[in-house]
Amino acid sequence: MPAIAVITDTDSSLPPDVAAEHGIRLVPITVIFGDESFETGVDIDERRMFERIDRDGKLPTTAAPSPGAFVAAYEDAFGAGADQVLCICVSSEISTTYQSALTARDTLPERDITVLDSRTVSMIQGFMALDAAQAAASGAGIADIIARAQAVEGRSTLYGALSTLKYIAMSGRVGHLAAGMANLLNIKPILAPRDGKLEMIEKVRTRKKAWNRMIELLTLDIGAGGIEQVALLHVTAEDQAAEFYGMLRAALPACPEEPLVASLTAGLSVHTGAGIVGAAIVKAG
Repeated sequence: MPAIAVITDTDSSLPPDVAAEHGIRLVPITVIFGDESFETGVDIDERRMFERIDRDGKLPTTAAPSPGAFVAAYEDAFGAGADQVLCICVSSEISTTYQSALTARDTLPERDITVLDSRTVSMIQGFMALDAAQAAASGAGIADIIARAQAVEGRSTLYGALSTLKYIAMSGRVGHLAAGMANLLNIKPILAPRDGKLEMIEKVRTRKKAWNRMIELLTLDIGAGGIEQVALLHVTAEDQAAEFYGMLRAALPACPEEPLVASLTAGLSVHTGAGIVGAAIVKAG
């Protein structure tokens, strides 16, 4: 029975301790401030990143991991005894991470490496990697593992509500005047993965209404089915996330008392800003 190792990138939002518990290797997305480069989860986190953004008044850029970073992760997995590797990447619609992982695979033709485009982002991708790792640990073959991971994506839903448009205005995607007016009106956009991208799907006034709307959307998506897994997501907003989760559990008692709590991670949150709160839920299969 081949030993199959699972690798993913940090845009999966998987907490490092959870990834380590399941033997999942995380390849970091790069955050770039001018001439300085930092690796997500290695030498930069969201709190440090937003402290610098607020100080400098400028957003960093991000870059996919290099093929060399994936080669190192693949070789580490094989060196630890794996016979095969499954690498699950953030959606190719928003990053060249998938292409970088493929390039790395092609430099190791003698190795058995499968690279999967998750077609999604954050903890939906994270839950795909977790399920893959659990399936691999149970002895499943690569085809079954991939099918199970893709099924998780199909049963998953995720929403997040922005706290401010300040950071989107910095990016130039929304004009400063428009962002300022929206903040005066207390607009809280709601984001969700759509067709491989993280899209702004609604604009709701006030934080409480945005949170209630996210709960409505999650409830509609889940329908009459059960709940398999829940991740509570935030960016430097632990207290607000806990408050939101209390509201979510009141509406959906099937949610566990203690969810997996995950930060969006720096590679993603640079595009959303600090203060975002949301949740990802996998429906029971």
